[in-house]
Amino acid sequence: MHPSQVLFQDQLTPVMLPVCDHYAGSEKLMRKSMQLQSELGPCFDITLDCEDGAAAGNEAAHASLVAQLINSEDNRFQRIGVRVHDLDHTAFSQDLRLILPAAAKKLAYLVLPKVSSARQVAEAIAEINDYAAQSGRTELLPVHVLIETHDALADVMAIAALPQVECLSFGIMDFVSSHYGAIPGDAMRSPLQFSHPLIVRAKLEIAAACHRYGKVASHNVCTSISEPAAAGQDAAQAFSQLGYTRMWSIHPSQITHIVNAMSPTDTETELACAILLQARAASWGPIQYAGRLHDRASYRYYWTVLKRAQLSAKELPAQAHVLLEGDSQ
Repeated sequence: MHPSQVLFQDQLTPVMLPVCDHYAGSEKLMRKSMQLQSELGPCFDITLDCEDGAAAGNEAAHASLVAQLINSEDNRFQRIGVRVHDLDHTAFSQDLRLILPAAAKKLAYLVLPKVSSARQVAEAIAEINDYAAQSGRTELLPVHVLIETHDALADVMAIAALPQVECLSFGIMDFVSSHYGAIPGDAMRSPLQFSHPLIVRAKLEIAAACHRYGKVASHNVCTSISEPAAAGQDAAQAFSQLGYTRMWSIHPSQITHIVNAMSPTDTETELACAILLQARAASWGPIQYAGRLHDRASYRYYWTVLKRAQLSAKELPAQAHVLLEGDSQ
């Protein structure tokens, strides 16, 4: 049996996504991002933005442009998603109507911002599915949800439990603003974003909900555009301390820093490959490697290390193909 099957027979199979989600809202930046993805490979996703990252007042034309870009030859890897307007906005249904019937077949995911409850997300998903089906798409379109309100945070477990939801992102700027000055503005960035109790609590609850249901926890933006390395530092801290395995990018210079910070090192990848190959030879029974006992519990960990390295387009050990060939994930 393939590792992705044998290791998760009695376990929830986790969603695995590229570690970086790059947002772009203007036509110039969207096209530039697609060109960069073509050059670097699918080590990061692109989210074409119809909401806060796009200019106001031209919503219909912008949504039509997004559909055109998703369907274009520049979408080489089909790892491009779209963030639509919030569910209470007059342009929400318009976004779905203009984008999904035309482009859902090549869309990687759809992002819902400013949600308030699992029930609201479920209702939105039903509408999304109706429009996506018009494109001829047969599989359900993955949905990513932004947690940036008090109500959404209070219902985060139920939101993560929805089967079609594959990723939850923390919207730190809206969340801090919703406290009306009770949280200082400096908490929108480092170092306070990793120490303020209300911010850390929110991030941990989102991460815990994601890991309970096998979904991806995506960390908020780093606004230090002039210092792209700061995004990598935030990503490393979010991964090592809070359990986030993905992070937003808002500038092309941040992408490689985030990818490098959240991807396994070569040493980690080589160790994972060696242990998994020995386990495979033992029909996935217990083994001893470098004086340590390993069984399916540790194999699941090392399988996720190998998959994260693959999704980050890292150079893999020579024999990794033996493990990855025929992967169903």
